[in-house]
Amino acid sequence: MSPRPALAPEPTPAPIGPALSPVVRERASARTSDRVYDELVSAIRELRLAPGTSLSETELAERLHVSRTPVREAIARLVDAGLVRVVPQVGTRVGLISLREVEEARFVRESLEVSAFEAACAGLAPDVSGLRELLEQQERSYRTEDYNAFFVADEALHAGIFALSGYPGAWQVVQRTKLQLDRLRRLTLPNKAGVRVLIDEHRAIVDVLEKADVAAGRALISRHARRAMELAPSLRDKYPDYFTE
Repeated sequence: MSPRPALAPEPTPAPIGPALSPVVRERASARTSDRVYDELVSAIRELRLAPGTSLSETELAERLHVSRTPVREAIARLVDAGLVRVVPQVGTRVGLISLREVEEARFVRESLEVSAFEAACAGLAPDVSGLRELLEQQERSYRTEDYNAFFVADEALHAGIFALSGYPGAWQVVQRTKLQLDRLRRLTLPNKAGVRVLIDEHRAIVDVLEKADVAAGRALISRHARRAMELAPSLRDKYPDYFTE
């Protein structure tokens, strides 16, 4: 199978998403600041808060339906995590996408997913029925152009490979390292031609996993993991204010 050329992103408006969701404590033991932090991380990951967006404690508190104290605590954690930056005399802003961190996350994800694929092939024939259901979800999302649903099904498919490997916790390690990579991936959407390429690659990975073809799986996963980085130069040209090195 010859590699497909990288597809440049289609022209789209800047990906400013919907408003933040109000924070509701799901259990008495849950700290409001933890819920605020989780919501802000999700909003940054999903580009509902675009890179460089100015953050106001007062406005965030109003939108999240909480007091300013948990917002202040959450922002402090986001600064420590490198997701938010405080610039003297400028204010608090969502951090830019670091291409260095994107590449590092790509390395971690590719290395661990190749290992997970190999482990999944080591035992009995892997049961890929769940992965095939996720492929059908991706196809439905493709037809309806529901790219948020596609992204969720995409994540679930990769998590499923780690589950079949017997090391599902390793996917959580990947998740913690790839927020910058996810922001880059979200910038490629919507792009129907690009999503078609991703689904075809997912299907090829599931096919060789079912056959326990380790060599083919290594090659497919490596190429798939590097897809977003191939688009990075054109995305940086399109959204120059979103990126740092």
